[in-house]
Amino acid sequence: MPLFPSYDALRRALGAASLDARTEAQPSKPSSGPTPYQARLDLYPAYSVIDDAKDKAKKLGAEAVKDMEAASQVAQTKTGHVQLYTGKYYAACAFGGLLACGVTHTAVTPLDLVKTRRQVDSSLYKSNIQGWRLIYRAEGLRGIFTGWSPTLFGYSAQGSFKYGFYEFFKKTYSDLAGPDNAYRYKTALYLSASASAEFLADLALCPLEAIKVRMQGASDPSTAYRGTADGLRRIVAAEGVGGLYKGLYPLWGRQVPYTMMKFASFETIVEMIYNRLPGRKSDYGKAAQTGVSFAGGYLAGILCAIVSHPADVMVSKLNAYRKAGEGFGAVTSRIYKDIGFAGLWNGLPVRIVMIGTLTGLQWMIYDYFKIFMGLPTTGGPSKPEPVDPKK
Repeated sequence: MPLFPSYDALRRALGAASLDARTEAQPSKPSSGPTPYQARLDLYPAYSVIDDAKDKAKKLGAEAVKDMEAASQVAQTKTGHVQLYTGKYYAACAFGGLLACGVTHTAVTPLDLVKTRRQVDSSLYKSNIQGWRLIYRAEGLRGIFTGWSPTLFGYSAQGSFKYGFYEFFKKTYSDLAGPDNAYRYKTALYLSASASAEFLADLALCPLEAIKVRMQGASDPSTAYRGTADGLRRIVAAEGVGGLYKGLYPLWGRQVPYTMMKFASFETIVEMIYNRLPGRKSDYGKAAQTGVSFAGGYLAGILCAIVSHPADVMVSKLNAYRKAGEGFGAVTSRIYKDIGFAGLWNGLPVRIVMIGTLTGLQWMIYDYFKIFMGLPTTGGPSKPEPVDPKK
């Protein structure tokens, strides 16, 4: 599929007469060789090197596209045709969410580490760069990636639940509302479907999030958990299974609004982008569609970070400072009294960069996986066709 819309698509969008008039006004002329003012490439070897590099890059890109298309055909042949809104479809969406969230969250572990420590103790580092430098000096490269294993396992599980159940609830609620109401109240549909999905996804994330936050926020590295299994064993031994879920309420408070904003704003932004581009969504190729997914995801991520940041600070504080047997309301009041309203926004600029990039990459990976499996990318729905009452 081409990167840009076809000539026919542009004719439909801009008007055939306009394009035909431009074509007649500017008839093409056969090339007669270089103009007198054109530079001779043999006198500028740097240009020749750049042109060679461009040609090689184009060839490599074409070969990569062919290999991916071949792999896609093999995958689709092995799995069979995936029909929309079947069990196989929701399973494919769940696996795409696993890839999108697990990989991206693990990749930004160093950024998350410094953010968490600054939320737990705002005076610990003056900047992110200073934090990384001090951690590297004390703990080495391994210290920079503290918490990577619970991050990988936790957000892989969460992404699988979140994307798979989002597609399921979106279809279920849409069928209950009917096509006309589903389009008219589509934003409410996105919000309710994403909230339902995240509510379930956090049940899988919460135990591993507790381990991650305690690993990253530990003041003494010698007493910190050695890994996911060690953290799981020690929390259960000291606090029981309930210790793994002590941060569930603030996690819901952080993740449910975050996901509602993430999905509803993404769907809306993507629909707005395609409405302003010439032609239809189907006129654009894989690269263009995944590019739109990244742009829509990045913008949605900025909104997500702002909405969910106070709860994110509370999650970090709760997992680090909550005493055994202390009620949720009591510890929340105590933490707020210590940090105040301004403290709820510690680390927001870093989180905007992190969440914006994360969300953009997640939607790009998720939609590319859907393309890989022969499925349509995520985007706002088209307006339903009017029903003829005579039929």
